[in-house]
Amino acid sequence: MSQHTKSIMIQGTMSNAGKSILAAGLCRIFHQDGYRTAPFKSQNMALNSYITPEGLEMGRAQAVQAEAAGIVPSADMNPILLKPTTDVGSQVIVHGVSRGNMKARDYFACKKSLVPDIMASYRRLEEQYDVIVIEGAGSPAEINLKSDDIVNMGMADMADAPVLLVGDIDRGGVFAQLYGTVALLTEEERKRIKGLIINKFRGDRSILEPGISMLEDLCGIPVVGVVPYMDVDIEDEDSLSSRLETGKGKAPAAVDLAVIRFPRISNFTDFNVFSGIPGVSLRYVTRACDLGTPDMVILPGTKNTIHDLLWMRQNGLEAAILKLADRRVPVWGICGGYQMMGEVLVDEKGVESDLPSRTSGMGLLPLKTEFEEEKIRTQVEGAFGQLDGCLGGLSGKSIEGYEIHMGRTYIDREEGAADTARIVSWRREPEICRPMDYVMETGKDRLSSRQARMDGWNRGNIYGTYVHGIFDSPGIAGAVAEALAAAKGLCLEQAADMDYRTYRQQQYDKLAEELRENLDMAAVYRIMDISQKGKMGISRKGKGEEKPDDGYTVGTGTAGRY
Repeated sequence: MSQHTKSIMIQGTMSNAGKSILAAGLCRIFHQDGYRTAPFKSQNMALNSYITPEGLEMGRAQAVQAEAAGIVPSADMNPILLKPTTDVGSQVIVHGVSRGNMKARDYFACKKSLVPDIMASYRRLEEQYDVIVIEGAGSPAEINLKSDDIVNMGMADMADAPVLLVGDIDRGGVFAQLYGTVALLTEEERKRIKGLIINKFRGDRSILEPGISMLEDLCGIPVVGVVPYMDVDIEDEDSLSSRLETGKGKAPAAVDLAVIRFPRISNFTDFNVFSGIPGVSLRYVTRACDLGTPDMVILPGTKNTIHDLLWMRQNGLEAAILKLADRRVPVWGICGGYQMMGEVLVDEKGVESDLPSRTSGMGLLPLKTEFEEEKIRTQVEGAFGQLDGCLGGLSGKSIEGYEIHMGRTYIDREEGAADTARIVSWRREPEICRPMDYVMETGKDRLSSRQARMDGWNRGNIYGTYVHGIFDSPGIAGAVAEALAAAKGLCLEQAADMDYRTYRQQQYDKLAEELRENLDMAAVYRIMDISQKGKMGISRKGKGEEKPDDGYTVGTGTAGRY
């Protein structure tokens, strides 16, 4: 370990206990207090991913934590990313690059060999930052997963990091969670836990005091915080998020957006910006009977396009969406959702499954997608082309985001992909098929951009693109909401005022304020052996100085962990 760099690790009693958001909050606090801070998670399992300026893939949770820390994300912050492809297998990504799909048993057999990769990333961060906030995964007490652990106590040992253990009181039994977890650990592992945190508390804290005293006596570990159920809007790590509830019973809004919740939905945070616009309802739908009559249907990304398309076809959602499209309800597809909108999907190399396949698409666009083994990973910036339909007002607006996909999509017609004339009849009425947007791949210094290229297609009220995070671009989400409202004769006065980047920075500050009020930060600083009043006496030229906290933006499954 570096002589100066300090670390703190957040582990949980279970998945979704609040590790990611607490880590983000601590990143913000240390950043506010003058420490150059970086997040780290050795192994992340999620379908919510992000592409760095270098074109490397990492877990989105660590990208969000980096944003909270005021720095540009790096794949070193998440050296191993597992993206589930089946119930027993995942795509294994190391240092931002895919090493192929592996079954769980095969990954377990080789994961110890990845320790040098993990520690190489960690050491590089030590050379750049004063503080590293490490996040664990699941629970350190999962006995079946403790052998050759590289993400919980195993990682704490490799980094020599003190641990804060978090329990979720909202799920009930928090005292049993915390005590049971501690009791199942070895003596050496228990010594690493320096503090307990009770998370997501609602009510009068004084009622907890007898339980807290007993818990401290039983564990021999102090409770360093009781964190309330916080009203902060921070992007969730994966599909365990409560955001993905179907939305039944929610109050009606001027604009109703329905996102199809695929079994292997990825990058669902692409749409979070709409949740902050007054008058807009964002709901996730898994059944045809819950789809209703939304103002726009969104087909999000997915880690298994063909299987999720077939799932939608079997449960009636595809037919329901096609009926809405016939009525000129806008349908917007991103990445895998965009691929589904075409006429055919071809997987001759078995990229998406073990068997080659050729599958009919939804037929909303005259497109063919061919899956390829090489993954496209790049940040992009550009602008919408000349769009038709009710969202024609987006024409020419600037966009930025990133692409993560394995496949090439093009117009499968004799006219060729460059022809934007009337090419086919769609349903009953011929419509013009136009390029959706034009983008350039961007380098870290934004000086290595390649020639502009076309991305996506638009025909009438059908919109498809490969670009994730497209709604986060300034003015885009507000313009979409306003156009959908105007189509109904309504007006959303505040939609255009939504500045999502500023909003996210405000939420990080709000999160930090909540944690300062409810965590014993003096104790946390003592545990880390650093001063609470300011930076350590370290001066490393250029160390961690990448961008100010107000200048960086994160553009925008079946989740779990091995």
